[in-house]
Amino acid sequence: MADEAGSHGKRVCMVPERARIHMALTFLQSSNAVQHIVIRSVLNMGVNQLIFPVYRSITALLLLFPFAYFLERKDRPPLNISLVMQFFLLGLIGVTCNQGFYLLGLENTSATFVSAVENAVPAGTFLMAAVLRIEQVHLNRKDGKAKVLGVLASVAGASVITFYKGPTIYVPPRTSPSGQSHMLLSLFGDAREKNWTFGCICAIGHCVCWFSWIVLQGPVLKKYPARLSVTSFTLFFGILQLSAIAAYVERDSQEWQIHSGSAILGILYVGVVASAMSYAIQLWAIDKGGPVFVSVYMPLQTLLVDIMDSVIMGAQFYLGGIVGAVLIVAGLYLVVWGKSKESKFGKEMKLKTSPVPLNIDNQIKYYSEEEKESSLVQPLLPTSSK
Repeated sequence: MADEAGSHGKRVCMVPERARIHMALTFLQSSNAVQHIVIRSVLNMGVNQLIFPVYRSITALLLLFPFAYFLERKDRPPLNISLVMQFFLLGLIGVTCNQGFYLLGLENTSATFVSAVENAVPAGTFLMAAVLRIEQVHLNRKDGKAKVLGVLASVAGASVITFYKGPTIYVPPRTSPSGQSHMLLSLFGDAREKNWTFGCICAIGHCVCWFSWIVLQGPVLKKYPARLSVTSFTLFFGILQLSAIAAYVERDSQEWQIHSGSAILGILYVGVVASAMSYAIQLWAIDKGGPVFVSVYMPLQTLLVDIMDSVIMGAQFYLGGIVGAVLIVAGLYLVVWGKSKESKFGKEMKLKTSPVPLNIDNQIKYYSEEEKESSLVQPLLPTSSK
């Protein structure tokens, strides 16, 4: 049994880190795509939109906290006021405002629209990371141009899926009876009246909070290199903030009760998979690949939501989906290629500027390439000072 576990661990270790990041980010966007449908169904079951994120975040924290406490006991630096304030800010931006704007936008627009607006996150992440000098952009080099083109291609692909249909490629079979179709529409469709303008503003606010959260996690991780603990602290402060808002607005105890088993399952899915696991994966990927590398995967959501819309709701699949998918994949490839070339260029520069050993009088002394070159043109004997 131990041998089997050891061999399984070796097989996991044999997978290159870059491949593990790709698989993790694909899973992340898949779970985020599913959560659009699940959250819409939970809200349509009557769960309060202010209380839902409280239960969601509590579920995620209960799952993450034991792992953070036991696995990172040796990695956690001591807390100070500055770190606590940064965790509070991450909770405010990444949990409270992010989820609040998202739910309001989803309720007043649609899952497809919110998913489409989220495609602004890669561009926003790229610009904010570049302004804060977290992401290096060298437009005079191929790697810099590839990253810019990759972000633009991914956003363009998601926009094509959203705004261009074209000829029909796939028509799902009409096997479900009309009663079942009506049930799916009531469960996953739009059950309430909408304020579309307000929903658009909230969806944009959700995107701003999301890319700000992605970028700001990078500097915090450098000061506090314990990923699960950072996520746990973020969730903890987010729960405090969300609970205070919900308790102030919703003072009826009936609003806090969940009466449907399906709603409980939906909250568990969103809390465990789309929150706890997704937050941990996102933080790990940011630490390994950078914020832009993580955010450029987000347009994959739009493609997956479009596919699920066809499978679950019986919607047709159009040529725009194929064209958009090609652009998204091309954009991902360009960013990955650019990051790979940037990393290779950085390693070459380090080798060029690394100290070169010179053997003088049986003693090893180190000089940089510039110092070595300049020492060859200096006089062998010191000149007398005047």
